[in-house]
Amino acid sequence: MRGKSLMIQGTGSSVGKSVLVSALLRIMRQDGLRAAPFKAQNMALNSFVTCEGLEMGRAQVTQAQAAGLEPSVRMNPVLLKPTSDRRSQVIVNGSAIGTMTAMEYQRYKPALRAMIKATYDDLESSVDAVVIEGAGSPAEINLREGDIVNMAMAKAADAPVILVGDINLGGVFASLLGTVMLLEEDERARVKGVIINKFRGDVKILEPGLRMLEERIGVPVLGVVPWMDVELEDEDSVSGRLERMSGEGDLDVAVVRLAHLSNFTDFQALSLQRGVRVRYAACAGELEGADIVILPGTKNTIDDLIELRNRGMDAAIIRHARAGGLVMGICGGYQMLARMLHDPHHVEARVPHIAGLGLLDMEVTFEQNKETAQVQGVITGGEGALAGLDGVTVDGYEIHAGRNTYGPECRPWLTVDGRVDGVCSPAGNVLGSYVHGLFDDGVLFSAIASHVRGAKGVLPDGGCAMTMEEFREREFDRVADIVRASVDMPRIYAILRGEA
Repeated sequence: MRGKSLMIQGTGSSVGKSVLVSALLRIMRQDGLRAAPFKAQNMALNSFVTCEGLEMGRAQVTQAQAAGLEPSVRMNPVLLKPTSDRRSQVIVNGSAIGTMTAMEYQRYKPALRAMIKATYDDLESSVDAVVIEGAGSPAEINLREGDIVNMAMAKAADAPVILVGDINLGGVFASLLGTVMLLEEDERARVKGVIINKFRGDVKILEPGLRMLEERIGVPVLGVVPWMDVELEDEDSVSGRLERMSGEGDLDVAVVRLAHLSNFTDFQALSLQRGVRVRYAACAGELEGADIVILPGTKNTIDDLIELRNRGMDAAIIRHARAGGLVMGICGGYQMLARMLHDPHHVEARVPHIAGLGLLDMEVTFEQNKETAQVQGVITGGEGALAGLDGVTVDGYEIHAGRNTYGPECRPWLTVDGRVDGVCSPAGNVLGSYVHGLFDDGVLFSAIASHVRGAKGVLPDGGCAMTMEEFREREFDRVADIVRASVDMPRIYAILRGEA
């Protein structure tokens, strides 16, 4: 083995591979290595736009940040964004090439192997080490022939493999042993150790099982990582954070939970504000009592708008706005606030037209090409919730296929490169924008929160918000410290170098 790469595979999805990769990359950075993440194929609705205007999975962006590197599509050459249970938009090297069914993509995958290998080799040549992440499990024997992301990727990179199991799910010994047994002989030879993740309790009780596991699989247990209440950005919307409230205080923010919710990482920064609690609302009743209602981004604006109506949440959002409550839409959620949405090319759905929530005097027309770019917006004409922010800049990125036509009642509040991006209602309590990451530096939401508190007769908290960048850096170091203390890092470095 070449001694420049290490691959983290798992016994299944959600066993903690992404976080462990972030932790290992931060440890390597602390130890003076220039290391990069790589995942051949990612499936997620959380995505990001690089400085070149190319789209990639958010998990590899987080890992790049842990490594101290600028995110690059070289770290995630294939991204699948599900549009339904059986179809996904396929993004190759940062650009969408179309939508495919599962079977269509299965037939197409082998054509991607040469590109993935060339992309990996290019990335590897620019760094000291690459930490590769697998997807799901390498033991899915029905998918082995078309594999491009697990053992096939390990072979292409000539990488040793560390296998991760989640003990919190139960059955970790069976899942680790079963995974190894289902591998081909040459694949088993690549597995150089296992890590047990998300452990709660006394490791001493676990030790007899660890020794028996080592005897059966013939490789060492490299460590037992404890359960970590990690607040690093998640890979997709199956995240457990959608089921819980984050933050605490007097200001209640309800983010509408959508079937195809994307880039929900936009709202992680809100709970960093003092006195703010953020929750995800799945039904109309859960919007009751909210101070701020946010409509998030979605991969399928029209389908999610229809589903929103089926749940009766449209009426609850409209009531909140008409009572003077603050409503904000981001990207697809922004489009839902329009009077009418048009889809002449059936980009989003089969219906050519659908009425929006009618809270903003605008119409949206979906186009076949997506806008993907990093942007800097400038707040203009700030009144009400935006008072005092005139001229303030916000950094973020855009991923959308819609073009807006504004009516006379729309009031611009955010411009990007001289064009109107964000507008608000005449009363100023309904706002929208296409920019993801609006809240990351804390300035915009702090002003909005102070305005809402003032309307409630509550004094502003006065505390300074932590920025998302500061928060991420703290979390990367915290997780790295826990993992370094829990695993045999000298042996992991030896595995990386091909010496173990």
